Amino acid sequence: MTAEPRLTGSAAATLVPVLNNQTCFAGRATPAALAGCEQPSDTCYRCGVPDDLKSFDASRPDFAPYGFTCERWQPERMARANRHNEIELNYLDEGSITYLLGGRRMSVRSGRLAAFWAAIPHQIIAIESRTPYFVATIPLAWFLQCRLPGNFVGKLLRGEAVDEPDQARAVLDTALFPSWTNDLERGDAEQKRAALLEVEARLLRLAARVGSSRARPAPLDIGAAIPERVEKMATFLATNYTEKLTVQDIADAAGLHPNYAMGVFRKTFGTTLIEYLTQMRISHAQRLLATSETKILEVALSSGFSSLSRFNAVFSRICGEPPSEYRQRHRV
Repeated sequence: MTAEPRLTGSAAATLVPVLNNQTCFAGRATPAALAGCEQPSDTCYRCGVPDDLKSFDASRPDFAPYGFTCERWQPERMARANRHNEIELNYLDEGSITYLLGGRRMSVRSGRLAAFWAAIPHQIIAIESRTPYFVATIPLAWFLQCRLPGNFVGKLLRGEAVDEPDQARAVLDTALFPSWTNDLERGDAEQKRAALLEVEARLLRLAARVGSSRARPAPLDIGAAIPERVEKMATFLATNYTEKLTVQDIADAAGLHPNYAMGVFRKTFGTTLIEYLTQMRISHAQRLLATSETKILEVALSSGFSSLSRFNAVFSRICGEPPSEYRQRHRV
């Protein structure tokens, strides 16, 4: 068997690749390094991460849960948008991928952890490298129970993506993602618990870098029994926002009084139910304008607006330009 490529010093502790091109970004040996190996395996002999790659299945139903996972994916353009009710983390070693998130382009750069709420329609429309990347999915109820800073939670739940501004954190993430994949794949309860704690700590560090305010952001505290109710409201909105909805409809979906539902929603999302519903409809319209030739009237009606005039007014207010101009500038 070919001699195992060695990692030394701090690189050995963090699985940073050596410079002789014999290991990949997760510390796994390249085919050249394992040439002639008498013990082939479907896992990395160094870190135990499975070699099988995930890819998006276009026949997968919307909102089918992934659960708490961390897996390696093959970067490829997606045939359609995906939606699932988890927070999604992406980490790339090289290149970049570009999503259409809601109706806006969002790029995930190499070495920069990115997070977004995957209930927002997201579709990979461009890739820069075929190098596999890591995807972690975090159930929304668990995410809300972490009591992360409210401004961070609000950004994600309003459909914004958050990425790591500090390039130096790449060393940490290069080690963490293979470790989480290994721990969650093996199914050992203690290893899984360790991974959950590390994910929470990593999210807390990412949240600390969100926003420009020097004041320490207050943790989101919505009560121990409320995250599941908030998740129900969020799921109901994400699956029904194109329909005619009232606050009563949304509150009923979570088993809450309308006034209480509005208060909890605003505390969690940082906006009102009606403002959030309107933003989801606008995002839907943005995606249709950017990816299809659907007539603007049909875009308005299919996005949940009752009239073209109302749609034009709201779209121009939120996007700063009328739908026709948006289509010309953002066509995919």
